[in-house]
Amino acid sequence: MTSRIIIDESPPKSSRHGKIPSERGLEALMEAGVILVDKPPGPSSHQLASWARDILGLKRLGHGGTLDPFATGALTLLLGKATRLTEVVLSANKTYIAVLKIDSSISSKQVQEVLERFGGEIYNVPPLESAVKIRVRTRVIEEIKLLESDQENGLHTVRVSCQAGTYIRTLARDIGLILGSHCVLSELHRHSTGSFEQSSLCTMQQLADAAMLAEEGEEEALCRLIAPVERILGSIPGVWVRDSAIASICHGAPLAVPGVISLDSGISVGDKTVIWSSKGEAIAVGEMIVDSSDVRKMTEGEIVKPKVVLMDKDEYPGAWSGR
Repeated sequence: MTSRIIIDESPPKSSRHGKIPSERGLEALMEAGVILVDKPPGPSSHQLASWARDILGLKRLGHGGTLDPFATGALTLLLGKATRLTEVVLSANKTYIAVLKIDSSISSKQVQEVLERFGGEIYNVPPLESAVKIRVRTRVIEEIKLLESDQENGLHTVRVSCQAGTYIRTLARDIGLILGSHCVLSELHRHSTGSFEQSSLCTMQQLADAAMLAEEGEEEALCRLIAPVERILGSIPGVWVRDSAIASICHGAPLAVPGVISLDSGISVGDKTVIWSSKGEAIAVGEMIVDSSDVRKMTEGEIVKPKVVLMDKDEYPGAWSGR
């Protein structure tokens, strides 16, 4: 677990400005929120995003991490300003449940032995079906485990936890090559993406029902389905700032040392960094200008350059009085 470098243990806080993310209402969540949809087989990821856009009446709604039409499971929908964080969602690690169709003459023991060879860094070339330009690249398989086998029908269920951008169809093909048997990806379910687990999923029907209730004035159900944008940023190193520093950051100014309350240790120059308020609000995602280990020794100078600003410019005043 990353340790925190504390600069100021008791900074002043505004009681009049900002809000803890979990206390936001529906309007604020729709302006910058995240929904994890349980994609059914058939429609494309783009179609699902388009349907959700119509259901919620939003102009700005996108998705992160495309699933093939035949695949099911966790599809991240980004609402409003959260669409600026597509790259963050795309770069998050994923976990899949895959059903492999292999010749019935191959035993589960043979499959398990081959799977053990796929841990760590592997070569992973996009399949011909992919729209991505075909080129050799490497991806990291954090875990690959055989869950169950139906040898009579040649079906083997595998769980794969992997780096973003790993092509499971290609992985299945390579498993077959080593086994000396044709291996087909029969089913694919994305179990989790980043910090979102299976329990966070909602169906499109649940989303439609909740939206209908919201139109009738009952917003609670829809609020439960939309997570604050901060939910997808928790795995990125962070810097926490004084309320008095927030307005200038929202206008694109770099974060200077006097505005820092604390920061995660181990951040290096060039690392992606989230700038947080003391209430846990995501102000911006930026790039570290100095190593975090040097900040305590600094009395002036800039430490983070904002790249994507998430907070409204008028959320905190430019000259905060501390009241």
